[in-house]
Amino acid sequence: MAVASSRAPSKQARGPRGDGLLAAIFIAPAMAGFLVFLLWPTLRGIYLSFTRYNLLTPAEWVGLDNYRRMVNDPIFWGSLRVTVEYVVINIGVQTVAALCIAVLMQRLTTSSLLRGVVLTPYLVSNVVAGVVFLWILDTQLGIGNEILGALGFDHVAFLASNEWVIPSVALINVWRHVGYTALLLFAGLQAIPGDVYEAARVDGAGKVRIFFQLSLPMASAPLITLGVLTYITAWNDYFWPLMVSYSDSSRVLTVALSIFRSQTPQSGTDWAGLMAATLIAALPMLVLFGVFARRIVNSIGFSGLK
Repeated sequence: MAVASSRAPSKQARGPRGDGLLAAIFIAPAMAGFLVFLLWPTLRGIYLSFTRYNLLTPAEWVGLDNYRRMVNDPIFWGSLRVTVEYVVINIGVQTVAALCIAVLMQRLTTSSLLRGVVLTPYLVSNVVAGVVFLWILDTQLGIGNEILGALGFDHVAFLASNEWVIPSVALINVWRHVGYTALLLFAGLQAIPGDVYEAARVDGAGKVRIFFQLSLPMASAPLITLGVLTYITAWNDYFWPLMVSYSDSSRVLTVALSIFRSQTPQSGTDWAGLMAATLIAALPMLVLFGVFARRIVNSIGFSGLK
């Protein structure tokens, strides 16, 4: 019996090692994909941004020349201003609209059918949505301008004027993603314990006070996470500006669209300059992730996605 009891701990000690090996086997495919398709291209892109490279000749080290050229390029700074406007409209309008929809769903109904209806725009393909909105917002024949005319307003060139094109394109993107964002916020609001609301009502707090002093602070982590995700999506979006690129190109030329266009054979842009532009444009995203990294982790824990 003494021998049997002395061997039992050794079997127990081997258990964690076996679990670690099994975990490594499951993680290996995802880790391989991360290393091959994300980490390696990123590191190679950083290296190529310091070289002169066009896919046909060996890379030639040029130091910071590509970055100096991009910083001194007025087209790059113009596209950066357009991108900032596009991102700000997306984050502001989408976050506020999604929060309002989430609160209404929490207060009025939790119907699965309503959630499906709210998510419908997100399920529509970009091409279909683009064609529909090109028709709706057409200056001459669009139903949007017909409604404005019936109300006594002049027709508006939503997708052809420098003043309206970026707000219009940003609101189209908001329409497509607001339902998905609202459902995520709704899940965050649902995770708040009901006892907390009950205690606030007992203390005499009204609905407005409960929302601003209880619901909003406790849902701040999901809000920040969705804000960061919205920022990344809008910053890298080139489809919607490309959809209306027949208007003044400088007014719809976002950073992502300028990078997309520079990849065409007619552009004559070398790949090293493109890598430099990509890295410069990615700096705000890196800073944002660094600032809110801890909040994102807390948000994942807050939502129960462990």
